[in-house]
Amino acid sequence: MNNCDITISGGKGKHEYVDLGLPSGTLWATYNVGATKPSEYGNYFAWGETKPKTIYDWETYKWCKGSDDSMSKYCTSNNYGLVDDKTFLEAEDDTAITNWGKEWRMPTFEELQEMLNGCIWKWVKDFNGTGVAGQLGTSKTNSATIFFPAAGYLDESNHLCGDEGYYWSSSLHKSYSDGAYCLDFGSEYINLYDDSRSYGRSVRAVVRLS
Repeated sequence: MNNCDITISGGKGKHEYVDLGLPSGTLWATYNVGATKPSEYGNYFAWGETKPKTIYDWETYKWCKGSDDSMSKYCTSNNYGLVDDKTFLEAEDDTAITNWGKEWRMPTFEELQEMLNGCIWKWVKDFNGTGVAGQLGTSKTNSATIFFPAAGYLDESNHLCGDEGYYWSSSLHKSYSDGAYCLDFGSEYINLYDDSRSYGRSVRAVVRLS
């Protein structure tokens, strides 16, 4: 069992955050959207959708017409659909805002990168005796800690649950409009990745106090 003290620095609305001492001042929620504590997986969301569902694929995806080359919103190339050059989620399509309130939002690619670089990461097999595996981050600045459970991802079923984690950013991929950036990790790695907008992935919200 890995006993880990998770830092709670404060709260906004009904939800807690940790201050990792990041240069931007970004504060990170201590648990996922849809969860009530760090060890819970929470809900899964397709990128730009705000409610969980049963099947995650292009046929059920809100912002296309059944295929990855028919995007109706958030598109920068006519190879992928109707071009609007929107590259960041608007408030009404941001899972954190719509589920937790306007104080919270999904992190950008840059904020994920800052958080990733600002911590020392360790794979935890059994978080505080819950049986949940994931990545534990310890701030290089103030030693505050944050835990991301390995919730896997959803299409028609849950894949890699307990082995890997995927956490959406609010940023569209720079070149491929059918993909968006996310935090991706397993037991041996943690990095930033891009993947299909249609998949159901976890969301960890952020907040700034000023």
